[in-house]
Amino acid sequence: MKKLKIGVIGVGNIAESHIAAYLANPNVELYAFCDINKERVENKGKRFGVTRLYTDEETMLRELPELDAVSVCVWNCNHAPCTIMALNAGKHVLCEKPMAASTKEAEEMLEAARRNHRLLQIGFVCRFGKDCAVVEDFRDQGFFGEIYYAKAAYLRRHGNPGGWFSDRSRSAGGPLIDLGVHILDLTRYLMGNPKPVSVYGAAFQKLFNRPDVKNFAGYSASDASENEICDVEDLTAAMIRYDNGAVLELETSYSLNTKEDRYEQELFGTRGGVKIGSEVEFYQNINGYMTNITLANPELYTDESHMFEDEINHFIHCILHGTPTKAPAEDGVEIMRILDAIYESARTGHEVLL
Repeated sequence: MKKLKIGVIGVGNIAESHIAAYLANPNVELYAFCDINKERVENKGKRFGVTRLYTDEETMLRELPELDAVSVCVWNCNHAPCTIMALNAGKHVLCEKPMAASTKEAEEMLEAARRNHRLLQIGFVCRFGKDCAVVEDFRDQGFFGEIYYAKAAYLRRHGNPGGWFSDRSRSAGGPLIDLGVHILDLTRYLMGNPKPVSVYGAAFQKLFNRPDVKNFAGYSASDASENEICDVEDLTAAMIRYDNGAVLELETSYSLNTKEDRYEQELFGTRGGVKIGSEVEFYQNINGYMTNITLANPELYTDESHMFEDEINHFIHCILHGTPTKAPAEDGVEIMRILDAIYESARTGHEVLL
């Protein structure tokens, strides 16, 4: 079986996980890097032994027709143009989340994938977590019954990364489009991917990036600097209603006066429920007793160290064998529709019907 030649467009922080996963895959040759930052792409090339280095993706795609696929790990505002360019050049694409900066762009990406008969997989990496797999298993065995309500929270007390993340012109939003996209997608995926029908959302910009905090280390983008733009929201809360009657309550923040960071999702069904967070815990009525169920060796189901590797391995397998992806572009479009609707509802103060 031939090795696939892979290029990475954008070699900043998130690309490190892609690169490590590609290097670990025996069916891959890490072939080329591209980044608008010349110094960074040269440093990454030396570090990982990649010699085909570019600062312009159009040039890379033109000069390397032998490339089979690319990972797109650039700013959110450039996901669509980079992905469409790669698809039009005949490459398969793994595009980081969020799929795009708008629903319109996401739809254009999907159309390009279909027109060029190429795989477009979206970086919904949480679908490849072991916690997701075990909850899927319980769901498919009927443990939950009908899942009709879910809650999801991804909250940081002091976690605005700065750099391009806090600049709306490049990120297209704050914690909702950066962090909230993970829990929105994961809960919807575990609920069976119902169609959204309405959204009510609220967004706040009260604390900004908390530059006065002295005793708490936050998160930092690779291009973070002093006196930078911060025009994204601090906190977003939303309620999403799906076509099967199920409802999701969502909240996500970069900056919030809360005790500690929180990452958890809860699903509630007619027969049972589950909470996914630092551990996976199930709830059910057994023999007339309300029962909490935890798994033996719980660390096996909350270990996130292999998520990106599993995601990349799946991408490569789909290319080589022509199998459908677990994270298709169609799902990315639906998630973008929800994200756009939440921001629009927050702007207008009214419910948005989809």
